[in-house]
Amino acid sequence: MLGLVAAGAAGYLPIYFFLKLPSGFSIGNLPGLVLTALGLYLLAALLLLVGALSAFFRSVAGAVLLISGSLMVIAAVVLEPLAFNGTHSHYFRTQFEFESFVALVRVVMFAVVPCTLIFAIIPPTLKYLRWRPSPVQPYRPRDEVPRQRGW
Repeated sequence: MLGLVAAGAAGYLPIYFFLKLPSGFSIGNLPGLVLTALGLYLLAALLLLVGALSAFFRSVAGAVLLISGSLMVIAAVVLEPLAFNGTHSHYFRTQFEFESFVALVRVVMFAVVPCTLIFAIIPPTLKYLRWRPSPVQPYRPRDEVPRQRGW
């Protein structure tokens, strides 16, 4: 469930940024670090979404995708203040003032992504994802000899 929340938050940020671009300004005009941070957010959102859905179906690949998506979000969060020529202290202070919905989404993402990473790495999660039920044995009373199968 945390992976779905993280995917929604990581996917919301670049979409919001792209929608707020002024008319006449294209994505190609953005600096390379900004494009890298936005690309990391989009790719991380995709990996987190696919990882969360595959973890619901008990796939170990889901945990691997959740780990890689979480690491990409962490890399994008570290890269984003540098991309916009700011400092990390000013960036995080601005986010934790909760002045806009985007700041709230980022703070939720700051809280959920490390939890997703930790829960995807811990051994009980991997043990749960690797577990397969044993096949059901056909019912046969204990003293009964197996019957011969004829024609």
